[in-house]
Amino acid sequence: MRILIFSDLHGDYKRAEEIKAIWDKGDFDSIFLLGDILYHGPRNDLPPFYCPKKVIPILSELRDYITAVRGNCDAEVDQMVLPFNILEERRIVEVDGRRILLHHGHHETDTSTVSVVMSGHTHVPVLEEKDGVLYLNPGSTTIPKNGSRPSYAVWDDGRISIIGLDDGHIVKEWK
Repeated sequence: MRILIFSDLHGDYKRAEEIKAIWDKGDFDSIFLLGDILYHGPRNDLPPFYCPKKVIPILSELRDYITAVRGNCDAEVDQMVLPFNILEERRIVEVDGRRILLHHGHHETDTSTVSVVMSGHTHVPVLEEKDGVLYLNPGSTTIPKNGSRPSYAVWDDGRISIIGLDDGHIVKEWK
């Protein structure tokens, strides 16, 4: 199974176009979208190419492949314009024999029944194992924080890479 994972797009249509191009070239099976899709949020500066109306058709093309969760900047009005479910706070999925929790990361949640936790929210890439659970945050495609760069992640048959969106370099990897 090959999965494209990203978070915190915050309405930047250029970054959405870049993610779509990665999808088109990547022979992926699905997409995990970990929240904060259209709105930039009151604490963030306006992204350089902020235009949620242009993001909608880009992501709509991928609707059959996206599994999304609700971020703290996502609202019911966003669900009205997107053709895939974005309102679930958390989802449990099975991939390559691993039980994975998808959530945005802004609420505490029980991780005792999963082996992998994927979240966004902090805009900082993380890939670490702690107490037998693997934690992945792909970082933000649009508004990276704490000196990080725009990034996304790829799950490739259980191997995970966090990749720089601008340069394609592997930021972190877990095998």
